[in-house]
Amino acid sequence: MANVLRNSVRRFATTAARAATAETVNTYGIRVSQAQGVVDTLVGAIGNTPLIKLKKLSAETGCNILGKAEFQNPGGSIKDRAALYVVKDAEERGLLKPGGTVVEGTAGNTGIGLAHVCRAKGYKLVIYMPNTQSQGKIDLLRLLGAEVYPVPAVAWENSENYNWQAKRHAERLQKEDPEHGAVWTNQFDNIANRRAHIETTGPEIWAQTIGKVDAFTCATGTGGTLAGVTRFLKDVSDGRVKSFLADPPGSVLHSYISSGGQLKERSGGSITEGIGQGRVTDNLENEVKELDGSLFISDEKSIAMVYRCLDEEGLYLGASSALNVVAAKEVAEKLGPNHTVVTMLCDGAYRYADRLFSDKWLQSKNLRQAIPKHLEKYIVLP
Repeated sequence: MANVLRNSVRRFATTAARAATAETVNTYGIRVSQAQGVVDTLVGAIGNTPLIKLKKLSAETGCNILGKAEFQNPGGSIKDRAALYVVKDAEERGLLKPGGTVVEGTAGNTGIGLAHVCRAKGYKLVIYMPNTQSQGKIDLLRLLGAEVYPVPAVAWENSENYNWQAKRHAERLQKEDPEHGAVWTNQFDNIANRRAHIETTGPEIWAQTIGKVDAFTCATGTGGTLAGVTRFLKDVSDGRVKSFLADPPGSVLHSYISSGGQLKERSGGSITEGIGQGRVTDNLENEVKELDGSLFISDEKSIAMVYRCLDEEGLYLGASSALNVVAAKEVAEKLGPNHTVVTMLCDGAYRYADRLFSDKWLQSKNLRQAIPKHLEKYIVLP
């Protein structure tokens, strides 16, 4: 009996010691884990991404430059948030019923986000995309269960643009199967996209910085992220937080904002994907006048930052994320030391590695010389 008692006491003491040690060595991790708890499905894991301090750039500018690690979303990008909310919006409005179909026109990460969300929720997914996209992207969407239609790449104004074809497809399905429903989620002008960032991304940034964020910047494609985060941060801070658009070559938004809405100048194209725009979308329209300015970011700056982030921070980022980091650095320099600037690390470089780290591709884009000499070691592909 005495031995049993001693063993019980020993086990209790050992268990308590282990718990105490775990809390001591991983206090932050345990606190985050307790807050996250257990989510019912994949969609519950969307969002709540960490802010990562970019130490080298922060030291250079005297500011806290923070990147929101959106590549940690289940689908690997920030577009998981928009995907979830456009589907939620269709459910709330009764347009989508169990077994229904989601249809979208997308050339990139929104399609991947929708594929994950639709699989988790039991919906069918149809994607229209320009036939200029890589076979790898088409294969990935099909692997995730989507029905994919690559169509000729034509301008937005053309009725055969992939977005309008997606809309017509959804309308046909709705007539054929009203019992289950079909919806064109229309990511560019569906303000449920913007709502995702008002309700999730913006509040997360405010909470993570304990309200000490001074500025936010990011590029825009649909406009949802920039508009939603701007709206929330402006409201919660009574206008104190500044917001800046970052724009690549080939987009009209920098000229539109810097000219006070007078110009829509477009020149050249960009290596970045999913950002830049030829118009002000419905997602962006209400917030465009709230912006405190815009920055034009060249491809040379973006590609150099891809390599800098990998070398200095261990962050393996796509070109759009790198563009955002360049913009955050320039906003920090504009504001001066002792400010906190937040941007979005939209996705990783995994889907773009065959280009971003290819000597041949860099040469073809006249970007080889933009890579600093000491970083050329990362050009590992022919």
